Amino acid sequence: MNNAAMLKMTLSMAIFGSIGFFTVKTGIPAIELVFVRCICATLFLGALWLITGQHKTEKWGRREVGQTLLCGIFLVFNWVFLFKAFEVTSITVAITIYNLAPIFVLLLGTLFLKERMTWTSLIAVLVCFLGSVLIVGINTTQSFSEFMGSGFLWAFLAALCYAMTMLLGKGVNQLSAYAMTFLQTSVGIVILLPFLQFHVFEGLTTENWVYILGTGLIHTGFVYYLFFDSLRKLTAVVISALVFVDPVVAILLDTLILDFRPTLVQALGIFMIFGGIIYTLIESSKRDSTGSH
Repeated sequence: MNNAAMLKMTLSMAIFGSIGFFTVKTGIPAIELVFVRCICATLFLGALWLITGQHKTEKWGRREVGQTLLCGIFLVFNWVFLFKAFEVTSITVAITIYNLAPIFVLLLGTLFLKERMTWTSLIAVLVCFLGSVLIVGINTTQSFSEFMGSGFLWAFLAALCYAMTMLLGKGVNQLSAYAMTFLQTSVGIVILLPFLQFHVFEGLTTENWVYILGTGLIHTGFVYYLFFDSLRKLTAVVISALVFVDPVVAILLDTLILDFRPTLVQALGIFMIFGGIIYTLIESSKRDSTGSH
């Protein structure tokens, strides 16, 4: 096993786990924050793309470019919805629901890619669903409009968009990781520009700007560099395991620094969701290793 690649992947996931903490400290709304991320990532990764010389060896296939651009649209909406969730609910609740993405990949793969779902996978999906119900709270008597504006819905949509990003990204094999990300974040700049409210950047403190630029340069540029640099040197099983460093760091920061305290029912829901997801990832990696679908 490539220890350097494992270290880079672990570090990238640990840094990304702090994004919720950074987001609530930026003082700007989701759309404007994602726009800054897109600019930083485009400049940072675009520069690396040129420096490494990979731009000279790119194979630009029309289908792959179109697929990457579509993937970019879902990636940008994934970021916007996740940051919206951080605005209105705790980081722990948002991150836990957001990590349902692998379950959505399984469901969408069954629906559209005709992949077979086993009974145990179905049970894991049901466990995750029940866990999400417990996190939201069964006894909450909120109206439909209140629920629509809740962090649960935003995190749910973010997970769905992330699942679409993963599924669409599967078929892109010729383009380098730098080219893919450059195209996707460029799409984000174009999509979000008409919706920007520039007045939100007025009156921000130095601390706000530190967190804004940190989110753009560290969480997007540096983390994506570490992630992509290690991705192709690790097995799917190791990647699936290391991905859980992200939510663990997020929940620890939320609990230790932002003083989030889940109820007993919410804690049970969190364990159910992560238990179901871990089981699903282990089972799917076993299926992949035996060559079955």
